Amino acid sequence: MKQYIKATLLKRFTNKYLITILLLVVTITFFDRYDLITQYHMRQELKELESTKQFYYDEIKKNKNAINSLQSDSVALEKYAREKYLMKKNNEDIFLVFEESTKK
Repeated sequence: MKQYIKATLLKRFTNKYLITILLLVVTITFFDRYDLITQYHMRQELKELESTKQFYYDEIKKNKNAINSLQSDSVALEKYAREKYLMKKNNEDIFLVFEESTKK
């Protein structure tokens, strides 16, 4: 009985088509230029780049809205100049207040 099992297993594993398919699968999985590990890393990088792309699209949209509001509203322009560039009128004093962080 053991002889028969060994003979059938040996016969099945020496099949040239099976060996060719196994070699092909091993080659594609581990040794190819675009093997599975490389594909996985490339997909992760693609997801990261797509999220970065979406972030920049949102920032562009926000900045375009800010530009439109600054071009059309003089009060918004004055507020922006005061906050970002610390501009002031001649009779004003500016006091800058910074919060100290308690982290060491």
